[in-house]
Amino acid sequence: MILLNNSQKLLALYKSLARSIPESLKVYGSVYHINHGNPFNLEVLVDSWPEYQMVIIRPQKQEMTDDMDLYTNVYRIFSKEPQKSQEVLKNCEIINWKQILQIQGFQESLGEGIRVAAFSKSVKVEHSRAILFITEDILNLNASNKSKFGSWAETGHPDVEFESETPNFKYAQLDVSFSGLVNDKWRRGKNERSLHYIKRCIEALPTACLLGPEGVPVSWVTMDPSCEIGMAYSMERYRKRGKMRQAMVQFMKYLRQNNIPFYLSVLEFNEDSLRSVRHNGFFEAACEWHQWTCYPQNLVPF
Repeated sequence: MILLNNSQKLLALYKSLARSIPESLKVYGSVYHINHGNPFNLEVLVDSWPEYQMVIIRPQKQEMTDDMDLYTNVYRIFSKEPQKSQEVLKNCEIINWKQILQIQGFQESLGEGIRVAAFSKSVKVEHSRAILFITEDILNLNASNKSKFGSWAETGHPDVEFESETPNFKYAQLDVSFSGLVNDKWRRGKNERSLHYIKRCIEALPTACLLGPEGVPVSWVTMDPSCEIGMAYSMERYRKRGKMRQAMVQFMKYLRQNNIPFYLSVLEFNEDSLRSVRHNGFFEAACEWHQWTCYPQNLVPF
């Protein structure tokens, strides 16, 4: 695999990946953030260049120092020939099979290669899936999209007037001081590693929240290093009152104004969230969201 670290090549890759959306969207979104300051210190590997069949996004080596950190040890993959990914994935120089890790992508056919490679390393694999939701403008992305380099912090947060029948609520960027609140309410959180990850997301990536009368978030939404919208939550007393929708509408407006790609995933049994995202203009993509969580034999937690 070739390490792609030239800014012009990365921009060319970004434009090329747009032609394979939605299957490439997890990798496409990761390259977006790499091209805009790379706040999570990710790197891009391709099997060949300029013609490529496979792209792997992974953290730089200095990031993956904790063998138990599922939130950091994440590989995002897109392949034009996913059935042939097995030999690449077996390579210990590409995937550190000695760590607990996650592999994410929107191609179910990657699963066979992942399982075979993991089995050869005595690694247990758990597969989870969800419905991938996108918007019409994501489908219309093409190679002519503009992508200016720089960090998100340099572009600032939306200066919008919050429209509400209840003026005691204010749309704002989610402050890092509320990381503990987000961690406590996140289904995948509630531990120290997740708290560290949430702090990084809030500090480095776009976020949104609706502040209540007491100045505390009543609804919020974040973004991950691959441009996936997540951790969305509304405090129980404010549910079914349109607070999440108000925050999401303004957040999506900001993302569109700044040409930031976005998408989200929802578990198929989460009927409330399914209704909510459809109400916000998302529709089900042709492919699904997939995650393979891999546990080395000596680190299996059960």
